[in-house]
Amino acid sequence: MIKIDQKRQKIIKLMLGGQVLPSSKIHQEIKTAGEDISPVTVKRILSEMAKIGLLEKSGAGRSTGYNISVKGRISAEVDAKEYCSTEPDKRLGLKQYNFKLLENIPKDIFSPEELKVLHEATAEYQKRTEDLSPAIEKKELERLIIELSWKSSKIEGNTYTLLDTEKLILENKEAPGHDRKEALMILNHKEAFNYVRQQAGTFKTLTRKNLEELHAILVKGLSVELGLRKRPVGVLGSIYRPLDNVQQILEAVEALSRAVAKMADPHAKALMAILGLSYIQPFEDGNKRTSRLLANAILLAYGRAPLSYRSVDENEYREAVLVFYELNSLMPFKKIFISQCEFAAKNYAVK
Repeated sequence: MIKIDQKRQKIIKLMLGGQVLPSSKIHQEIKTAGEDISPVTVKRILSEMAKIGLLEKSGAGRSTGYNISVKGRISAEVDAKEYCSTEPDKRLGLKQYNFKLLENIPKDIFSPEELKVLHEATAEYQKRTEDLSPAIEKKELERLIIELSWKSSKIEGNTYTLLDTEKLILENKEAPGHDRKEALMILNHKEAFNYVRQQAGTFKTLTRKNLEELHAILVKGLSVELGLRKRPVGVLGSIYRPLDNVQQILEAVEALSRAVAKMADPHAKALMAILGLSYIQPFEDGNKRTSRLLANAILLAYGRAPLSYRSVDENEYREAVLVFYELNSLMPFKKIFISQCEFAAKNYAVK
């Protein structure tokens, strides 16, 4: 992924609404925003952006227009908190599933600088996991499972504390005053992580079968229908409406599998899986939980550190995912993902 300067980022931001704009309109908007720039310069920049794939050019002569491409969308620098502070119906995002997104996403979604950080994290993780005694390996596994189960559940609104979660997983003691389903959600995470750890090799290829098996473990006992959903779902606080046709959902899952397969780096595969599955929402419930465990399955399959999300702010996580839903920008969530990869490499020794 190339680094995009602020001038081009401003143009990308103008285009996120999805409309085709002539260079004159783009120039006018830039001038209105207070930047002194000539029409000729704007035309040159737009032409360059189209050439490197950030924009799509249509028409000719005075009818020439520009629209944002998938590459442009995923590269958009967006302040997720600021974007989400606007009421949903006043936001400029996409309301429907973008059929171009998964089919056209580039294989390199990390910059060289980001890859360097991830490779250094992997080296640290591999060093930490060398020559572990069985006792330490068991303790490390328990700690990761507890912290992952707690935070992943908390992101979904579970009210168990970390200490409650520890007691539940290690002693099978439920916290008083909590809904039984909260305990089940946490225990399902434990079972799901053990499953993906044991079956990690099978997740080098994303299939409907391994996806549905993982989902079934995570929603066991929670009154969630298994298999691809057959009814529409909405997203709380978002204008985005996922696909509501089971055949299209299946095709989207297949498109996600292809997108994950073409990614050049294991971390890119995991990032694509977590955001892509959340975006498709193929199941009645439990999609984001499944996406987090799926990403860990991929990371483990390629010898990378699994993530607990322990240090993640839940609101920042939700906002970053929502930006991907509505604008298709990877940037806010990618920052969270890289940070969690670094955190995992420094804090866990589970392989």
